[in-house]
Amino acid sequence: MRTGRNRLAAAVVLHEGRVLLVRRSYRERFLPGVWGVPSGKLEPGELPEDAVLRELKEETGLSGEIIGTGGERTFISQWNGVTVENRQRNFLIRPLSLAVALPEPDQEYRWVPVEELDGFGLDDHNLGTIRQSLPHRTAGPRA
Repeated sequence: MRTGRNRLAAAVVLHEGRVLLVRRSYRERFLPGVWGVPSGKLEPGELPEDAVLRELKEETGLSGEIIGTGGERTFISQWNGVTVENRQRNFLIRPLSLAVALPEPDQEYRWVPVEELDGFGLDDHNLGTIRQSLPHRTAGPRA
């Protein structure tokens, strides 16, 4: 069995008690239509702190400032017959702009109040990333 590794960075964008969630395009080959936080792979030689701000800009058009770290999460995925170990560094981000511009027309975004995250229908990975990154881990009960 073939294996691979990815290094990722995720942005938990918090503004006035709300977290920015983005729905992936339905045309994506990986996790189409899934709601989550902006995230993506690090480029070769790129620091996670630089990657998270780059991915935030690419995926939402927003500029941001890192105000905290949310630790690291590891998960396994399958891609084209390859088992991939993903190591994701999470960051709490304060937006420096609020005009969200998504790259695909079938995408959506929502600013979801922290207290409503549990009922939003997020997968365990994205909800865990948010919980891990928020101050005092206030995103609902812990699993």
